[in-house]
Amino acid sequence: MGIRTVSDYVKFYVGLNMQDSISLSNFAYNEKLVLKNKTAAGKMTKELIQQSLALLDELLGEIHNIGEQAVMEKYAK
Repeated sequence: MGIRTVSDYVKFYVGLNMQDSISLSNFAYNEKLVLKNKTAAGKMTKELIQQSLALLDELLGEIHNIGEQAVMEKYAK
């Protein structure tokens, strides 16, 4: 898995060019669901999934605190 930072998640989202159809926060929530399903299916190591979930929680916390647009500006450089 190439995503190791919050910035990587934001850049991944921007690279998907989904800003007009899904918000960053909804994208992050969906990613959390995907990771949880991968845990249940045993497709990824538990440690890697926990790290990714922690990054998504950090991203969602920043969105909650400073807003989605500010997070996009901060990380999507």
